[in-house]
Amino acid sequence: MTTDRLHYTGDAAADTLLARDPLALLIGFVLDQQVTVQKAFGGPLELQRRLGGLDVAAIAGMDPAALDAVFRARPALHRFPGNMARRVQELCAAIVRDHAGDASRVWTGAADGRDLERRLLALPGIGEMKAKTLIAVLGQRLGVRPAGWESVAPDHPTLGDVDSAEALARYQEGKRAHKAMLRAQREGG
Repeated sequence: MTTDRLHYTGDAAADTLLARDPLALLIGFVLDQQVTVQKAFGGPLELQRRLGGLDVAAIAGMDPAALDAVFRARPALHRFPGNMARRVQELCAAIVRDHAGDASRVWTGAADGRDLERRLLALPGIGEMKAKTLIAVLGQRLGVRPAGWESVAPDHPTLGDVDSAEALARYQEGKRAHKAMLRAQREGG
C-alpha cells in the first residue's frame, strides 16, 4: 500500500509533501522532538516556504547563522530553533555526502531490512525509536519493503499505523496514556 498523503499535520499541503518528498519526511522526523507531531511534521513545509524549496545541497551548504535565522523567524519552526537548524543541516550534509544528495537513496539503496535500519541510524537526528518508526511508515504507508523489513519494524503502535486524522488522535492519546503510566511507575517505585 502506498499513500499520497501522511496524516500527521491536519494541513493537506504539509501532509502531501511528507508523502512525496523523502527529504521532507526525514526533516519531519528530525524535528519530532519535544513538540507535537503536528508542529514537527508541519516544519518541512514551512521550511520549504521560507527557503523557496527543500534543496538538500543548498541547506547543507548554507551559512549556519542564516539557517538558524530561518528557524528562529516567527513563528519559530521548533521549540529549540537553534538546535534543530543545526540538526537539519547535519542531516542534509549526511545525505549529500553518503547518498549523493538524494534522500530517497537512504531506503532505495538498502539491501534488506537490517541495512535500511543501519542507514537510518547513521543519519544525524535519527535514533533507534525514530528509525523503527520510519521503517514502519516506509513499509506500511509508502510501500518501501526491502527483504526482512518486518523483522526490524516495531511491534507497537507508531506513526506507521496512522492513516487518518482520527487514527492520529488515537495514536496521540495512546502515547499520552503510555507516558503517564511510565511517569506513575517512576513516581511509585
